[in-house]
Amino acid sequence: MRSQDRIDRTFQRLADEARAGLVTFITAGDPDLETSQQLMERLPGAGADIIELGMPFSDPMADGPAIQAANLRALSSGASLRGTLAMVSRFRENNNDTPVILMGYFNPIYQYGPSRFVTDAAAAGVDGLIMVDLPPEEDDELCDPARTAGLHWVRLVTPTSDEVRLQQVLRNASGFIYYVSIAGITGTRSAAASAIGDALTMIRKHTPLPIAVGFGINTAEQVRETGEVADGAVVGSAIIREIENHLDRSGKAKPELLDRVTGLVSELAGGLRA
Repeated sequence: MRSQDRIDRTFQRLADEARAGLVTFITAGDPDLETSQQLMERLPGAGADIIELGMPFSDPMADGPAIQAANLRALSSGASLRGTLAMVSRFRENNNDTPVILMGYFNPIYQYGPSRFVTDAAAAGVDGLIMVDLPPEEDDELCDPARTAGLHWVRLVTPTSDEVRLQQVLRNASGFIYYVSIAGITGTRSAAASAIGDALTMIRKHTPLPIAVGFGINTAEQVRETGEVADGAVVGSAIIREIENHLDRSGKAKPELLDRVTGLVSELAGGLRA
């Protein structure tokens, strides 16, 4: 199955069901490699329509304290970019339907080798990339190789993107658009649904792609409100905090962690299925 098929078919299914999708974010290797793999494999059954998998990095500058801590836990557990791709490969052994998007920063990919990375990512079953720190002016660094390899390039659009900038930002975008609903880091304040709706109206003038909204979405009610105006709602920090809440004093996963985290995901998904 080509990478485009999974994302396109997911959003078509959501349209047929007349609802938005739930995009869940976790960091690969958090809190440890085994638990992270098990959690990823359980997310679709809990209600995740798309999985956004964070590539561990020591300096995730766009992320708030919760996801920064998740990155450090993952790196301490031995997580790596190569291990992240292996994690997707294992996921694909039992799930060939749920799209997986890798999100992160360019430095680890630069160290890995961009050409080799996109080839290996496509072979592992990755569907697309979200790069926090590569603007459109640097598309030749990774966007062009990724698209050539068959990976979607999911653009980030922010509240500061005016219509002139949008035309440049949306160039080469595919799969869907990720609208960052607040100016700032992840897991902090939330934007009003009305403001999100106004922004999406402007963005839709320039692209037919589905739009998922993230940053500041933490509850089932916020997921529901977002789903009324967007094609998807992205939840990351709330899930990461739930992981952190079920670690023992030494930072190890408690026995109930998987059930508690997937329970939260089911609750969030309920906001889109009521």
